[in-house]
Amino acid sequence: MKLQDIQSPAQLKTLSEQELKALADEIRGEIIHTVSENGGHLASNLGAVELTIALHRVFDCPGDKLVFDVGHQCYPHKLLTGRNADFSTLRKIDGVCGFPRREESEYDAFGVGHASTSISAALGMARARDMRGEKHRVIAVVGDGALTGGMCYEALNDAGSLHTPFMVVLNDNGMSISRNVGALSKQLTRLRISRGWLGIKKNVAETLRKVPGVGEKLHDAFQKVKNGIRNAFIRDKFFTALGFQYFGPIDGHDISGMEKVFRSLKNVDHPVVVHVVTKKGCGFEQAEKKPDKFHGVAPFYIETGRTRKESGLSAGTLGGQYIAELADTHPEICVVTAAMTESTGFGEFHRRYPDRLFDVGIAEEHAVTLAAGMAAGGMRPFVAIYETFLQRAFDQITVDVCLQKLPVCFLMDRAGIGGEDGATHHGVLGVSMLRSIPNMTVFAPRCEQELKAMIDWALNHARPCAIRYPRSFPRLDAPESGFQPGAWEKLRNGKDAALLASSRILEECMEAAGLLSKDGIEVQVVNASSVFPLDEKYLRRLVKKQIPVITVEEHFLSGAFGSAVAEFCAKEKLPVPMGMIGLPDEFVPHGSRKLLLRRYGLDGESIARRVKGALKA
Repeated sequence: MKLQDIQSPAQLKTLSEQELKALADEIRGEIIHTVSENGGHLASNLGAVELTIALHRVFDCPGDKLVFDVGHQCYPHKLLTGRNADFSTLRKIDGVCGFPRREESEYDAFGVGHASTSISAALGMARARDMRGEKHRVIAVVGDGALTGGMCYEALNDAGSLHTPFMVVLNDNGMSISRNVGALSKQLTRLRISRGWLGIKKNVAETLRKVPGVGEKLHDAFQKVKNGIRNAFIRDKFFTALGFQYFGPIDGHDISGMEKVFRSLKNVDHPVVVHVVTKKGCGFEQAEKKPDKFHGVAPFYIETGRTRKESGLSAGTLGGQYIAELADTHPEICVVTAAMTESTGFGEFHRRYPDRLFDVGIAEEHAVTLAAGMAAGGMRPFVAIYETFLQRAFDQITVDVCLQKLPVCFLMDRAGIGGEDGATHHGVLGVSMLRSIPNMTVFAPRCEQELKAMIDWALNHARPCAIRYPRSFPRLDAPESGFQPGAWEKLRNGKDAALLASSRILEECMEAAGLLSKDGIEVQVVNASSVFPLDEKYLRRLVKKQIPVITVEEHFLSGAFGSAVAEFCAKEKLPVPMGMIGLPDEFVPHGSRKLLLRRYGLDGESIARRVKGALKA
């Protein structure tokens, strides 16, 4: 049976071992081909092919609930649950989402995008099942990297204390995005090494059975003591101490072996952990050699693994390199990341100062409070993190950093529409989240020069600071004057209206101003890179000259930059903005940034049209 013939995972149950192997190869080929065209998460999905097949052969989804953590390993699942015909639309606007999404399929039991949530969600589903008197199974599939997140331990502790029956499948490939770090990673390494014990146990048991006359008695005696021997080899007390029965480690590329374990545990009345060892990037040589590089990729050439469209240095890399330069003469500088050292552009810093960069794994809350402690101890920490992931540490930012006025600088990468990864990865809440916290300063550079000036400011001022920047800067000329907090920069003259914006959306504003100029409407474009505090003097000058204000932001409008401008104007009894252009009050789906800007009226043409409408009103 070919992949194109599979419309339901139930069809897998009739396939032979040889057919399953061929199917696994075909799934890998489809993932490699599609991701090479569309970009996406490659290495982790390639490693989870046989595991996904085994799970769907044993369990009966969608009746049984399969809950993925993060979703970096859900492509095989999508291919086997009726979406193979549309898989070519992966991560394209209105196409197949790169993460599990409840609205997309009944087989996606829980929507995810951030790590360490699956055990909590699966436990909730299991308890809902029990309260409703239902009998289906619930399985959480969690990567070992996600176990660096505190939510996993909260859920494991809760589940074990009340003995709720459900299964946790630990997909252990030794990686998260950057290599896994910490004590848990070392524990799992010991478990992986102990895989040989499983072979020893099987061989001894089979040999004892064959002893004439006393074979079965010897076998039974061996079974009674094997748990003690197993602990000496496997050291699985980590999970058993939390109330889980532990099984493994088992080969995550042996479908029949996994099936035997899953079938034997199908109807257990207590929580279990099945430890599966897989190879990240399995089946694609380049990804096997460099799994971290091929975790999340842009479109690439399959033959070489090289990116199809080479781009310049990311904004994060520019910032990371500059901080590495500053660290030469500033021993107080240190950096904290959450499993994303290379992705946030701090690979060079780590190579130069390995003892001053702390990768805490997928543990954003810990990262923030760790940085707060470092600041309290006299260091100047920079927390390098994607904006969407910093949302997870709102309480720590508020209480541990801002309340104590500690000089922690948050480098918030991927601000704005995040593109193909979708709703969970757009950085469109950062301003409204941070602006609500006393003692916080928020900047948004439009170029490398501004970013460096903001980093300099943060290093020399003893207060909390956040610098939001997109993946890449807009194509605009360098500023003529230096950056100053609370001071804005005029990029274009105009008397009919003023567009106030920052960072990458300024490029669209400049395009809109050019289009409006052709119709005789001269619009001023202002770089409001000091998002908070505002440039109050500039706003008063605009009012004095009777120039109407329109704010533009690649962000939800509620509580964000436009709201801040409106609040200030209302407080000062000045005219409030004529318009506030931004994202509507709905979650933005996946798709290219260009198409999403057009859909939500944030491209140059749409901004020009909306300005015209505002001026005519």
